[in-house]
Amino acid sequence: MNKAIVAFYIKLYFIEGTLIKNMKLKILEIGFLIFITTVSYGQWQQCSGTEALNMQSLLTKGNYNFAGGQTGAYLSTNSGASYYLSNSGNDAVGPTRGFASDNNYIYTCTSQGVFRSANNGATWISKNTGLTNLLTSGIIKVGSYLFVVGPTGVSKSNNQGESWSTAGLSATDVRCIAAIQDTLFVGTNGLGIYKSIDFGINWIPINNGLTSTNFRAIESKGNILFSGGQIGTGVFRSTDFGASWTLLSGGLSSGSYRGFASNGQLIIAGSFGGGVFYSTDNGNNWTAINAGLTDLTIFDLELNSTHIVAATNTQGVFRFSLSSLNLSTGIQKSLNENDIAFYPNPFNNSVTVEINLISNKQVSLLIYNSIGQLVETTLNNLELPAGTYKHKLDFSSLPSGFYTAVLKTNKEVVTKKMMYLK
Repeated sequence: MNKAIVAFYIKLYFIEGTLIKNMKLKILEIGFLIFITTVSYGQWQQCSGTEALNMQSLLTKGNYNFAGGQTGAYLSTNSGASYYLSNSGNDAVGPTRGFASDNNYIYTCTSQGVFRSANNGATWISKNTGLTNLLTSGIIKVGSYLFVVGPTGVSKSNNQGESWSTAGLSATDVRCIAAIQDTLFVGTNGLGIYKSIDFGINWIPINNGLTSTNFRAIESKGNILFSGGQIGTGVFRSTDFGASWTLLSGGLSSGSYRGFASNGQLIIAGSFGGGVFYSTDNGNNWTAINAGLTDLTIFDLELNSTHIVAATNTQGVFRFSLSSLNLSTGIQKSLNENDIAFYPNPFNNSVTVEINLISNKQVSLLIYNSIGQLVETTLNNLELPAGTYKHKLDFSSLPSGFYTAVLKTNKEVVTKKMMYLK
């Protein structure tokens, strides 16, 4: 019997006083025991194959779950229940610190630069031509570019990592990177957060409201940004593309935060020493979920279709069943405008559509011109699993102008505008 129930039991006993007979006490005891045995709390499970390992990065792509750390890259094909080393050709000297993906490849950023896999991690090839520093700390795919960050700023590639060029902040130690559509955001060691709206040609500081100068993690959830500050601060949120920031509380402990994950339902934050917290209202209120987690220092988080996955400092990878969170109550499960994005926007000739689904859905994507004529039907009643789906649209045969995309399921409709400039 836990402490709260024991206290409640004792309180009831003294309130009833001598009126409580032995039989009544027995009935009360039985009632409490039944209550205790029917309450089920979610618990983290150790992912086999990662025990006692340092893990720093995670990626889910369809049925493939990647984890990276001090001993390289690992792969799971059973929703994270077990992992095996999948590091052939990847960095075998230092840690694998980040992952990214596109339609053709998986990428890692490591202590020895960037590596690329065309076979879901079975083998890796070094892709470092043009990188001025091989020590890297974050990687992301945005539009037609790959971006990688490290102690000498930002580098980008427009040919899937075949070659790299500098993309600003060359004198800055950059630790993390995120994007909202084609706007880039980076967190630095000592200089706060910067933003670029031109793919790294220019960067501007966006530190209004921040009380931290060091940032190890940054996450975009739709048009909302979350960033993890240094020790003594916590998680900051921006709802205006970084123009202003607010330090969050609502059950979230103070500390340094190193990892985030999000989908349409959740934002999840991992702290240095405080474990994992989740929010279902975009960060207004948070709940700790640490039962079974044997290392409370979290370096990264990820979501697959069934679990939250956590990379820890010394105890490997853990997973937590999403079904334990009872997300069916108070959570918006329908589509919203943040579940579909186009980049670049405006665009020339072709545009990539990104669709984020929190559950399996049958979807159609319809494109209308500015006078309401249907010009394209794609993904026609296609069954898609939960996760992120990307599709390229070719507009080269269409005139310039505004177009409206309509994403439909059997019960939901979301629309979004885009601009085609020849």
